[in-house]
Amino acid sequence: MPNFTYVIKDAKGNRQEDNMRASSYEAAIEALQKKGATQIISVREIRGGLAVDEMSVGEQIGLAIYRLRTRVPLKTLVFFTRQLSTMFSAGLTIEKSITNLLTEERNYKFKKCLVQVSTDLKKGYALSECLAKHPGVYSNLYIALVHAGEVSGNLHVILEQLSDYLEKMADTRRKVISAMSYPVFSVVFLAGVITFLLLVVVPMFKDVYDKFGAKLPFATRVLMTVSNAVVHNAPIVFLTVASALFALWVLSKTRRGGLLWDTFKLQFPIFGGLVLNSLMDKFAKTFGILIGAGVPVLEAMSHAIRVVENRVIANGLRKASNLIKDGFAISVALKKTGVFPPIMIQLIATGEETGEMNRLLEKAAEFYEKQVDATIGRLTSLIEPLLIIMIGGVIGIILIAIYLPVFMLGRAVQSGA
Repeated sequence: MPNFTYVIKDAKGNRQEDNMRASSYEAAIEALQKKGATQIISVREIRGGLAVDEMSVGEQIGLAIYRLRTRVPLKTLVFFTRQLSTMFSAGLTIEKSITNLLTEERNYKFKKCLVQVSTDLKKGYALSECLAKHPGVYSNLYIALVHAGEVSGNLHVILEQLSDYLEKMADTRRKVISAMSYPVFSVVFLAGVITFLLLVVVPMFKDVYDKFGAKLPFATRVLMTVSNAVVHNAPIVFLTVASALFALWVLSKTRRGGLLWDTFKLQFPIFGGLVLNSLMDKFAKTFGILIGAGVPVLEAMSHAIRVVENRVIANGLRKASNLIKDGFAISVALKKTGVFPPIMIQLIATGEETGEMNRLLEKAAEFYEKQVDATIGRLTSLIEPLLIIMIGGVIGIILIAIYLPVFMLGRAVQSGA
C-alpha cells in the first residue's frame, strides 16, 4: 500500500503535516476529509523504496543480489543525469532526451534499463515511476528528488542539483577507494604469504624436523599444528570461514543484528568518526536538496531515512519526525534524539532562524565533507607504516618459529664443542 504525505488545515485553522498509508490518492483524500480536514493543501505519494529496517531479511538479500546484477558505474549515472538535465533545460522533452541518450549509451546494463524507462514513459508513466522500477540503478534519493521536481515544476533545476550531488559522491568514493587500496592490497598480500608459508614452507621443515626426532620449541609445535590443520582440512577451513562470513552478513540484515552492526561501526575507534561524518554529509546534502525543492519537512525526513542506510541514524530521524509532528522545531527534535552532533544542530537552528535552511544545510554538508577528507588523509598517512610493521611482524614471527629449532641446534653444537 502506497505512502502519502499530506498538509492540511483542521477545523480550528491549524496546519497539520503528517504521513499516511492509503490504497490510492482518492482514498487518501477521502480519509483526510473523514478526519476533519477543512482544507487539503497538498497530498503527495512518497516515491522510493523502503528503508533498510522496514524490509524483511529475504527482501534485503533479494535487493542486494538484484543490485549486484543490475548496478552500473556511478560515473555512468553522473554523466546520464548531467546530459538529461542539459537536454531538458534546452527544451527537449524527457522522453526525447532519454531516447537520444539511449542511442549513445555504451553500458549494456544501463542501456537495457533506459530501454525499459523509455517504454514506460511512452505508456504515460511519470519519470519517477519509471525509475522506481529499477532500484538497482536508481537510489531512493534519486527517485525522491525526481518526483519532487515533477511536482514542483523545477525538474531541470533538481536534475542539475542531483548531478552535482552525484559528482561529489563519486569524488568522495574515489578518495575512499584510493585511501583503502593500499591497505586492502597489503592485507591480501599478507594473507597470501601466510597461506604459502603454512601450505608449502612449514611442511618442508616439518619433514626435516621429524627425521631428527628431537623435541621442538613450543612456538614451533604450535605453528606445525596450525599448518597441519590447514593442509589436511583446507576445504573445511575455507567453507567454515565462508559460512561464518555469510552468516554474519545475513545476521546484519536482521533488525537487531543490523542495529548492533551499525552501532559498532559508529563506535569503532577512529573509523567510527569517519562513518559518522560521512553519514552527516549524506544527510545534510539530501535534506538540504529536498527542502530547497519545496518538499514538506516530514516527507524530506522520510526520504532521508531511506538514504542514510544506518539504523542508528534512521531511528534518530524517526524519533525526530515524531517530535516535529508534536510541534518541536527541527533542530530541537534532532537534539533530543542524542544522535546528531552539535555542529549539525547549530547550523540547522541558524537556518530555521534565518529562513535559509537549504543554504545552511549545504554549509553543513561542506563542513562534514572536509572532515571526511581530512580523516581519510590522516588515516592514509598512519595506516601505511602500521601495515608495514604488521606485515613484517607477522611474517617475522612465523619465520622465527620455523627456524627456532635450527638456532637451538646451533647453540647445542657450540656448547658441545
